[in-house]
Amino acid sequence: MGDQELSLTPNQEIILAALRLRRRYGLEIMEAIENSGGKQIGFNSLYPNLKKLEKKGFVKSEWGDELPEEHTGARRKYYRITGIGVQALDTKRQQLEAMAQWIPEPKGV
Repeated sequence: MGDQELSLTPNQEIILAALRLRRRYGLEIMEAIENSGGKQIGFNSLYPNLKKLEKKGFVKSEWGDELPEEHTGARRKYYRITGIGVQALDTKRQQLEAMAQWIPEPKGV
């Protein structure tokens, strides 16, 4: 897979980072991002990005075994990062690190 196929938007990058160590459901992903000092991400951005990440193969989803929540009546859908998702996240971090370390060559010497 080429770097272009592993490309991530900033929102997709933070979503994958939130999933790096454990599977999470939507609200838990949002809370992990916000409580770790990240930006706020709303449902209107989270779920379309999760769908795109799943389509690329970067995350997989599954329904939880717990009973539907009392208040919402909805079952939780859990997301976990895949091996290719970890690769995309690592590629993005390597690109950022290379950019931070880049030093321009003097011109006209």
